[in-house]
Amino acid sequence: MADESVLISEVGPRDGLQSVGAIMPTAAKLRWLDALHASGLREIEVGSFVPARLLPQMADVADVVAHALTLRGLTVLALVPNVRGAAAAIAAGVHKLTIPVSASAAHSLANVRKTREQMIDEVRLIVRLRDEQAPHVKIEAGIATAFGCTIQGLVAEDDVIRMAREVVAVGADESGLSDTTGYANPAQVKRLFARLRAEIGDKAGAAHMHNTRGLGLANCLAAYEAGVRTFDASQGGLGGCPYAPGASGNVVTEDLVFMFEAMGVSTGIDLERLIAAREALKAGLPGETVYGMTPEAGLTKGFRYADGRRPEHEAAGMAIAGIVQ
Repeated sequence: MADESVLISEVGPRDGLQSVGAIMPTAAKLRWLDALHASGLREIEVGSFVPARLLPQMADVADVVAHALTLRGLTVLALVPNVRGAAAAIAAGVHKLTIPVSASAAHSLANVRKTREQMIDEVRLIVRLRDEQAPHVKIEAGIATAFGCTIQGLVAEDDVIRMAREVVAVGADESGLSDTTGYANPAQVKRLFARLRAEIGDKAGAAHMHNTRGLGLANCLAAYEAGVRTFDASQGGLGGCPYAPGASGNVVTEDLVFMFEAMGVSTGIDLERLIAAREALKAGLPGETVYGMTPEAGLTKGFRYADGRRPEHEAAGMAIAGIVQ
């Protein structure tokens, strides 16, 4: 698989930070972003443009975007739930907008206070704004709760595909699928992504998986086998959805990168530097639990990256965390 590659999109600075009670100081966020970028990550969702009274963790998002734009080769993403947020994000200079569009009627009302139909209209308005003010900015309208909902329960697969088809029809550049609640299983993931690709072709976007029930990596592998090549992940497994009770834990970036590189699928990311970036995360959120099997166990003896490179530090049986501290 040496000629295969995937894009890992880091969502910790948005999805991760909005899901914890503590507020990471701006200076700590910038140091964390620098460390993530130094590891080779080339796409980072740095925050969300929402009212600070709702998510005080994101109150400094414009300053974070300004810093992220100075990092060479980095695609800077921000989540926007409405036209007002999109206007602010475009003014800040982001390269890509991500819009949450829920396939669950109940989650849509809880998360963005709009019906699913109203969110389709919102995507249309955001696309119009983008076309007028910043046509170079990309728009992904990801389908949230695509695999089930903690409020509604089952979500019809036909509804998921219909929502993806409609957001693309009103101008979104791509639409991925999000396991917002951690309900997905590999067979379901493979089936639904296959349907998505059949419906919207190369506009099918990223897989955003949570590890709530321990199936995050298995679901990412299933998505990969269905043709997905962009994956969201969060350093240390931070994340969840404030409006989906119990939906803790994004896929751990470190573990996802290890899985793909060990398979011979290139991510372009240096695992040792990525794991070292955990120190910046922990310094900015002291006391917060971070997760990850690879940082604890270390790389396997004889590990090679997909491109044949050896790790800078080769020490069989030693956890990388012990090497870089």
